[in-house]
Amino acid sequence: MTHYSSRHVLHLFYTVAIPPEHNTFTQAASKLEWRATMESEFKALLKNDTLSLCPRPSSHYIVRNKWVYKIKQKPDGSIDCYKARLVAKGFNQKSGVDYFETFSLVVKTTTVRLILALVVQFRWTTRQLDVSNAFLQGYLDEEVYMEQPKGFISAEHPNFVC
Repeated sequence: MTHYSSRHVLHLFYTVAIPPEHNTFTQAASKLEWRATMESEFKALLKNDTLSLCPRPSSHYIVRNKWVYKIKQKPDGSIDCYKARLVAKGFNQKSGVDYFETFSLVVKTTTVRLILALVVQFRWTTRQLDVSNAFLQGYLDEEVYMEQPKGFISAEHPNFVC
């Protein structure tokens, strides 16, 4: 008779075929899931008054942008959701001309560990929240102009910028 100690743990691993994440708008736009995700993101940007269309100013640099794609997975490896984010390519901006101050709110790993330790110690309940569209910064003092995103260029005003 064989005895097993309580230290033996059985791990089951399985894989789920996940479609590839795309690097270009052309690749993603051909898929219904990605197109719906981009439309949802763009509608949220408009609803939150994050951007609006205006004539192209000659005196300002126009920031380019890119769609970034990510497939979120559940713990079992299956698809949870498709995420598409419109990201401004601000690295071409010039300090003192296009912007005057930068700030990025970041949570440190030690802070997360501390909070989780308090959760365990005090037996607090935790919940996960998935925010589909959020901006952590306040209002901008500078005027920032961005090209219209691919797939969402206004037929009425194709030369306008955001």
